[in-house]
Amino acid sequence: MFSGLTMEQRRYELRRVRGYLLGCVVAVLLWSVASAQIRYSISEEVNEGTVVGNIAKDLGLDKNTLTERKYRIVSSNADPLFHVNQNDGILYVSRKIDREEVCAQSSTCLINLKTVLENPLEVHYVEMEVLDINDHSPSFPEKDKRLEISENVLPGARFQLKPSRDLDSRHFSVQHYKLSQNDHFRLEVKDKGDDGKIPILVVQKSLDREAAGSHSLVLTALDGGKPPKSGEMNIIVNVLDINDNAPVFSKDVYSVMLDENAPVGTTVTQVNATDLDEGPNGDVVYSFSNSMNQKILNLFDINPLTGEIIVKSSINYEEKDRYEIEIEASDKGLVPLTTEKSVIIKIVDVNDNAPEIEVTSFSSSIPEDSRPGTTVALISVNDLDSGLNGKVICSISDDVPFTLSPSLKDKMYSLVTKSPLDREKQSHYELTITAKDAGQPPLSSEKTISVVVSDVNDNSPEFSTSPYTFYVNEANEPGTSVFSVKAFDRDENDNALISYHILRDGREENKLASFLNINSETGDILALKSFDFEVLKKFQFQVVATDSGTPSLSSNVTVNVFILDQNDNAPVILYPVSANGSAEGVEEIPRNVNAGHLVTKVRAYDADIGYNGWLLFSLQEVTDHSLFGLDRYTGQIRTHRSFTETDEAEHKLLILVKDNGNVSLSATATVIVKLVEPKEAFAASDVKSATKVDEEDNVTFYLMITLGSVSVLFIISIIVLIAMQCSKSTDYTSKYLQETNYDGTLCHSIQYRSGDKRYMLVGPRMSIGSTIVPGSHANTLVLPDRRRGSTEVRHIFNLKAFLSRQICSMLNEICS
Repeated sequence: MFSGLTMEQRRYELRRVRGYLLGCVVAVLLWSVASAQIRYSISEEVNEGTVVGNIAKDLGLDKNTLTERKYRIVSSNADPLFHVNQNDGILYVSRKIDREEVCAQSSTCLINLKTVLENPLEVHYVEMEVLDINDHSPSFPEKDKRLEISENVLPGARFQLKPSRDLDSRHFSVQHYKLSQNDHFRLEVKDKGDDGKIPILVVQKSLDREAAGSHSLVLTALDGGKPPKSGEMNIIVNVLDINDNAPVFSKDVYSVMLDENAPVGTTVTQVNATDLDEGPNGDVVYSFSNSMNQKILNLFDINPLTGEIIVKSSINYEEKDRYEIEIEASDKGLVPLTTEKSVIIKIVDVNDNAPEIEVTSFSSSIPEDSRPGTTVALISVNDLDSGLNGKVICSISDDVPFTLSPSLKDKMYSLVTKSPLDREKQSHYELTITAKDAGQPPLSSEKTISVVVSDVNDNSPEFSTSPYTFYVNEANEPGTSVFSVKAFDRDENDNALISYHILRDGREENKLASFLNINSETGDILALKSFDFEVLKKFQFQVVATDSGTPSLSSNVTVNVFILDQNDNAPVILYPVSANGSAEGVEEIPRNVNAGHLVTKVRAYDADIGYNGWLLFSLQEVTDHSLFGLDRYTGQIRTHRSFTETDEAEHKLLILVKDNGNVSLSATATVIVKLVEPKEAFAASDVKSATKVDEEDNVTFYLMITLGSVSVLFIISIIVLIAMQCSKSTDYTSKYLQETNYDGTLCHSIQYRSGDKRYMLVGPRMSIGSTIVPGSHANTLVLPDRRRGSTEVRHIFNLKAFLSRQICSMLNEICS
């Protein structure tokens, strides 16, 4: 720096010499131009307008000359440092002067001013010396200086520093340096003359980075001013590390609690180790010890940079409740140093395991007659959790006939029956056993077991209907099924396998069972003979249904069979009947009878009943249709008009009698009507009248006896019926009859004439729609049965009908 200032002064002197020579030349050329030189001194940094001197006075010029000749400073600088007042010739400072700016660091700072006067031209030189003041402080090229020194450097090591600069000159420049107080460094200064003084930092004591990783020093430069000005530079000495320290963990013992089932990625804990070295020597990396079990390595992982131990996979308390992990902390030195530390991880149990239910000694089937308390299954429960989390309570729903009974052994239960079982009501149970632990929140599990209630033969077969009532048409085909019975058993398998047979015990009511056969498997009943309604109208028998259980159970049912009438009987002509048995008769009537006279009455009988036994009469052939007419329903033949002389004496009438069956059957009778004179007719009439009177007297006598007996029996029957009605108030109806046409008459008589004799046939009273009781041989009329199972009522009427049959038979004998 000082060299630079010297060169500047030399260049300045050369310029002065050249300017002087040039001035001489000009002076020679311009002989008329006068010249003079004045020198002033002024300190730098004076204020603007400061008076430097009075040039006019120093040059001996008056004020008028200055004005007239335009005295002024000639300068090429647009912003001159000085200016002169033309009025008084005083030289002023135009602006502040910075010597260091104008003359840099020259030892002498001179400024040449050229002033001129005109008319004639006159040049005067004014030399201004700017005097230096200590207005600048020393300054370093860097405010902060960083040095890196290895901690293993030896004392005496030297480190040259950049010197400080001061813009002031000579003794106002940097004169000496000083270093802040410290134990490890000292300062030496090397004087290089014009180049200034060079500071040198010397190590005087060994460095230890671990004791002090850096040293802060302050280097101060002082100039020669009074008081001196100074400049400072902060020196930071970083002590470079060598790997002379192993990592040290922050804790002596690491122990942490970890919940089981912690999510993967959960931070368990963070270990921290420090290394007093720096850089790679102090960078610590973490890892598991090589002696670690692979199973632990599968569960945990460690962040090599941060030391965070994290969960790598699911942790299960039930597998292990404590882990000890060996952690290694190593630095990154060329020869790494390592330290080991144990981390103890204690697993905290959480309620993550639902109870497990195990069914042992299970009987999937239990008889329905098992007593309450019968063991169905043994149940054990287990919960892998501990404490309250592993405390288990078992339960079963209350709506089943089973319960759980705790056993003496912990977590063992017996599934037993608590009430009787009935397979027919419920044959299968889906039992849900619930096990709940005492954790928070509680966990539970369920297990469903199927219990089948096995059947025992505790139910007898039951018929679908009792009693059975069947209607069978007469003239059925032997060997065919006529009806079927069906029974069911609420048991199952062999206990419900039913076989059928007909009860054949020899009793009177079952005597007709010999004509029947039954299929033992299906219950179909076959008739071995053809039934005849006119012989048998009703019968009953019993069928027994037996199951195949052990022991077997059975039940029986009464079967009532009603034979339905078919039109299988043709009408029988009762009158007229000839001596040889043919249906022919002769009737004699006087010629003088009037119209409407009853000639005779054709009588017929049909063994069928109902419409099949309802007879209709019609004239098939007649000699003269105008003479005779036939009543369609009664069979009476009457005259239509009186006879005339021209009418023939004998007329033949062919009468057709047919029933009302679907396929009607018929019979014919022939009546020969002879016309006789009145006298003959009266004689025959007297003979017939006398015979009739005698016969009618006998008949009347027997009828009175018969009617009296029947009335007595009827009264007795009514009394018995009333007594039974009082004991049983249930009304009775017959499901067999549509209507009742019984009019209270036990018998009716049919009179007919054969030759000279008159006959009367007494039989039961019949009406259309009435039904004959089976077994009554067409002599008993049945009233509607208005009470099911009321066999007493039917017996009474059967008894009455039987009596009336006997009486009517006796009357027939009498009449004949």
